[in-house]
Amino acid sequence: MILITGGAGFIGSNFVLHWCALNDEPVVNLDALTYAGNRANLQSLEGNDQQRFVHGNICDAALLAKIFSQHRPRAVVHFAAESHVDRSITGPEAFVETNVVGTFRLLEAARAHWNTLQGADKAAFRFLHVSTDEVYGTLAPTDPAFTENTPYAPNSPYSASKAASDHLVRSYYHTYGMPVLTTNCSNNYGPFHFPEKLIPLMIVNALAGKSLPVYGDGQQIRDWLYVEDHCSGIRRVLEAGTCGETYNIGGWNEKANIDIVKIVCALLDEMAPASARQVINQQTGKPVEQYAELITYVADRPGHDRRYAIDARKIERELGWRPAETFDTGIRKTVAWYLANQTWVKGVIDGSYRDWVAQQYGA
Repeated sequence: MILITGGAGFIGSNFVLHWCALNDEPVVNLDALTYAGNRANLQSLEGNDQQRFVHGNICDAALLAKIFSQHRPRAVVHFAAESHVDRSITGPEAFVETNVVGTFRLLEAARAHWNTLQGADKAAFRFLHVSTDEVYGTLAPTDPAFTENTPYAPNSPYSASKAASDHLVRSYYHTYGMPVLTTNCSNNYGPFHFPEKLIPLMIVNALAGKSLPVYGDGQQIRDWLYVEDHCSGIRRVLEAGTCGETYNIGGWNEKANIDIVKIVCALLDEMAPASARQVINQQTGKPVEQYAELITYVADRPGHDRRYAIDARKIERELGWRPAETFDTGIRKTVAWYLANQTWVKGVIDGSYRDWVAQQYGA
């Protein structure tokens, strides 16, 4: 059995679904079900005893001790985190509490459990911490991509909290000999992505005839990784990674935000034409002919990193992993998924979400 934290969130739920589809090893799924956690993501596993869901917080030391004692997992895959930069700017305390304190308490519970193991069970135990490329800071246009040896230089409360958790995980290997692994990924996209992030926000807003808000000049560059590829990379690191090591998982897809928005608009024009859906521009009251008409530039957010890029050669060289999807194939699958799952979208867009979007991007 393995313990997965944050397994009702975007990446975590994709990992749980694919784990259960690929093998029969049980999982304990611990999730606090905050705004971004959604049990509807796991609806296809209802009635499947392979997944045992626990509603709880990684900051709850007593609950963690109970889970480890009762289920005795052979591995921990730690997704649980506050993860949205914009929210960290307006409310950083939650990020420190979950990402730093929560990771510390999970490490302590895992260490106590690991110390009860003997022989082969103790040697086989793994703690895999899922992190982000944002801990490395920002790159100039001609800088080489982030490697596992790039110095940390976080620029937002979110990335600073993830950097702190990375350092804690590293310390447990060097101080206690605990068998830990860390992965740092680039921007994920795909099914079940909460629509506060760029790609799902553009899809949801476009179909509703709302403005497509683009920060600044839209030339911020990110490396994009399809979520199923990320999950396969994590499985590979869990299976064969060297304890104490960090592995960057990237998609080899550097693209500017404005180009991403235009690609999404073009796919929607093809797959869900605005005229056929009778989409009305909520700003002008006129019919939308092409979704790109809705693009609106808004003031840039504070401390907005200009460019991220992942050098994923280490995981390819040492573990034989490469992403299966190109951006063209992955983004087409993503847009198709959102079009086919409008009930899920409506279920996650409540009043608090609408209020947050209005606050973040202005009228």
